[in-house]
Amino acid sequence: MAAGNYEEAASNFEEATGKYRNAPETLIYLNNARIGNSKSYAIAVGVPTAIDPDLALAVLRGVAQAQDEINRAGGINGVPLKVAIANDDNAPEAARKIASALVANSEVLGVVGHISSGVTLAAGEAYNSGKLVAISAISTSVELSGKYDWVFRTIPSDAFTAKKLSEAMRNQLKKQKAAIFFNSDSPYSQSLKSEFVEEVFLNGGEIVAEFDLSDPSLSARQSLEEATRQGAQVLMLAPSLNALDKALQVVTTNRKQLSLLGGDTLYTFKTLDIGVDLAVGMLVAVPWQIEGDLSSDFPSRSRQLWSADVNWMTAMAYDATRAFIAALEQSPTRTGIRDALLSPDFSATGATGKIRFLPSGDRNGPVQLVEIREANPSRSGTGYDFVPIQ
Repeated sequence: MAAGNYEEAASNFEEATGKYRNAPETLIYLNNARIGNSKSYAIAVGVPTAIDPDLALAVLRGVAQAQDEINRAGGINGVPLKVAIANDDNAPEAARKIASALVANSEVLGVVGHISSGVTLAAGEAYNSGKLVAISAISTSVELSGKYDWVFRTIPSDAFTAKKLSEAMRNQLKKQKAAIFFNSDSPYSQSLKSEFVEEVFLNGGEIVAEFDLSDPSLSARQSLEEATRQGAQVLMLAPSLNALDKALQVVTTNRKQLSLLGGDTLYTFKTLDIGVDLAVGMLVAVPWQIEGDLSSDFPSRSRQLWSADVNWMTAMAYDATRAFIAALEQSPTRTGIRDALLSPDFSATGATGKIRFLPSGDRNGPVQLVEIREANPSRSGTGYDFVPIQ
């Protein structure tokens, strides 16, 4: 493909997709090779391909599926969609450089990204000053709301997640007192913690202790002993991705003594795989869950394409790409895309239903509560699965 031999490249990519059905990068390159030098509209996606390939693949599956579907359908008003992939290492400085490079490339009309809230906040400055729309599929911090005129997101903010978790503590667990584990070096974690504290207080509950996972001296055992002394009935885990392992140490040390709540970063194979049913009963709030979606054909279409279940990150990335496609249909320019997304009449259909944006760039979307339960057979292969609570 780099040599411009697009026909041979497409043939090779097609053969590769037949062997590796679950490889989104290959499908994206196949579609790009099929386009070759023909007229196309281009968007980019920023993902941490090197440091977190599983997360990157989940996002890329959503983008790849949307690209493949629209190109098979004849393109955007007859023009196919091309996708560039950028590795941002989920690092603010790398994302800033990538954002500046994408702004400088006039062919790029929009960006799906980035992953963590801190990275999106950092890159957002370049997108805003360069007038290039970015739609994050995963960043949830309330700090993003209304901060940049050119940054949107398809995932509901932490305000919605915190409300769902507070309701779960009160209604499902029938508990009132919680201890929170978060990490102060993460805008996402700080945001979810703060919103949860506010929701609990508003509903008559109590936060009896807070523990900072970014503190190198933090002991899971001592923290749990302190939480128990303070009367905690529930442990609320709000780690960022880089603090997930520390949060799971809390789960294993707890040994099912106190009830567990978790933010969307706990929705991982690692959580299910910690063994000896230590996470069974944990309630996790996510924006979408494949078994909980009964109103859309996206679950069946995604299974047919990938020969596997997809997760909420894939669904949110699919929605971000569908939003770009709908905006491009109205006006295939950078300014036109932003104007379309902000229009009161804008609407796109994604994996999770209608996509509309508030003036703040936020999406007023639903949050799904899931519970970790024993499963036989198990979709995850661990003996445990995330099961939706309707």
